[in-house]
Amino acid sequence: MGDSEADKLENYLAEKAKQDQEKQQESESLSNYDACVLKESAKIHELIAEARKKTNQRSENE
Repeated sequence: MGDSEADKLENYLAEKAKQDQEKQQESESLSNYDACVLKESAKIHELIAEARKKTNQRSENE
């Protein structure tokens, strides 16, 4: 393999490593985002359940 081929390969591998690192950082921040969304979704489900419970109690009392 000539020098230019070795340089091309080295550049390719460096670029590939950089892309892999960016993807990993993206997935980490995405998982943080997903965790936040899941947490908020759980809160919303709790609020809906409470509201339904209150509505059911009111309709039973009437």
